[in-house]
Amino acid sequence: MPQPPDALDAVAVRTWCSLALDALGREREAIDAINVYPVADGDTGTNLYLTVESAAAAVEAVFAAHETGTTVPAPADVVRAMAHGALIGARGNSGTILAQLLRGMAGVLAEAGDADHLRRALAEAAASARLAVAHPVEGTVLTVATAAAEGAGAAEPGAGLTAVAAAAYAGACAALARTPERLAVLGRAGVVDAGGQGLVTVLGALLEAVGGRAPAGPVLRAPGGTSGGTPPLTGACAEADPEGGPAFEVIYLLEASDEAVGRLRTRLDALGDCLVVVGGDGLWNVHVHVDDAGAAVEAGVEAGRPHRIRITHFAADRMRAHREPAQRAVVVVVPGDGLLGLCAEAGATTVLARPGESPASGELVDAIRRAHAREVVLLPNDAELRHTAAAAAEQARAEGVRVALIPTRAAVQGIAALAVHEPGRGFDEDVVAMTAAAGATRYAELAVAERQSWTTAGICQAGDVLGLIDGDIAVIGDDVTGTARTVLDRMLSAGGELVTLVLGEEVPDALAGVLEEHVREGHLAVDTVIYRGGPRTTPLLIGVE
Repeated sequence: MPQPPDALDAVAVRTWCSLALDALGREREAIDAINVYPVADGDTGTNLYLTVESAAAAVEAVFAAHETGTTVPAPADVVRAMAHGALIGARGNSGTILAQLLRGMAGVLAEAGDADHLRRALAEAAASARLAVAHPVEGTVLTVATAAAEGAGAAEPGAGLTAVAAAAYAGACAALARTPERLAVLGRAGVVDAGGQGLVTVLGALLEAVGGRAPAGPVLRAPGGTSGGTPPLTGACAEADPEGGPAFEVIYLLEASDEAVGRLRTRLDALGDCLVVVGGDGLWNVHVHVDDAGAAVEAGVEAGRPHRIRITHFAADRMRAHREPAQRAVVVVVPGDGLLGLCAEAGATTVLARPGESPASGELVDAIRRAHAREVVLLPNDAELRHTAAAAAEQARAEGVRVALIPTRAAVQGIAALAVHEPGRGFDEDVVAMTAAAGATRYAELAVAERQSWTTAGICQAGDVLGLIDGDIAVIGDDVTGTARTVLDRMLSAGGELVTLVLGEEVPDALAGVLEEHVREGHLAVDTVIYRGGPRTTPLLIGVE
């Protein structure tokens, strides 16, 4: 087992961001479900995920700029990118506070990433987050952040990085479990604070990044709840917003001086509540709940230059429930330029997944907006996009769009779903039919091995052609044609009525004829359809229905 690092270097910070994003993706819905404070709008998990997604994207951009094969970026550049990405992508009350926590940590970790600096970083994060909130409330993420800092500070003198991270995580878990005792609305609902739960998840990812092992989830017991690795969920989580509460959430990035932001805080505090202003060095993220959204934006204009303005009506969910069914669209992620035309001809709005890059949730949300429909079916066509697509769907729902996410894992499953799409029938009926078509489609692809490696099918050498069935390497061959035949035979041995072949950009047209003839000779009742335009790096995509 590799030794834990003695400092948060560039790679460790990158790993932390990646693990945090993945963990929040898994826990997003559970955190959304326990969101009762400050507004029971069920989006804390989604907002935290989107905030960390922006931080992780900024970190990846720094690494991409240093991809020479031998160098990595400086740790200071990476932690600053993490904080900046979180700042510009912060969503909601919880995401804005998390951005300030990361900014506070980055200011210290940019100096060094050893255990002592981690202690200082957590303390600075907790202090700066409290200063960013106009009226701090105990029993929230602020309490959990303070406990994490205190836990790290109480670690044994001379303790290593992993021990300090573990002490911070333990302190945060203990404080989270007590949040229902400190905030009455949580106690009545029988849940812990959603923002605090999200911070515990992020700190757990930090501990895993430096310690090499994921920590056990906290065993929480809230009043009226039960023990378990996940906070208890109750119907009280869906309680209505308090009467008389502000109607709108307003968020924007703001370019302004420190003096102007000081005046802005005073004005916004008088307009509403839940005021959080984070950032510095001329760039700020402003979050406030108000009745007069226009006045909140106008205050930003007077202070400096606001942009990326987002205004959310807290009653959007209740309003959506009374809307009549309207225009429907399908949004599809496709892995190759050629498939863009195919899906567009079928009436879909498309998002291109470039080789080595996955679209961010913001791109998917933009595509849903471009579809200009009240009902949208989202086809991610990649297992790795499940959390990203779920977050995008949640964001679009908050904007008033009815979104159904069909968890397609490959482009051929998306093609099968799109083939049975009928806008004229009921939304639920259409989604069921498309889901059934995708689920009935087994998928495979051919890839070329880049190096010698152990696989589930044996040892492959560089240049070997690999046949992956349902995501697992099942065949190792010498050439594309022979490997494709073997893969088809294995897939059709379990039955099938239709084979879909999608040829990659650099594959000769003759391959299609050879494989179509092979299917016809061995499986008389099976039809074959052929498309061109798969990914350049993938010779062949195969679907069997």
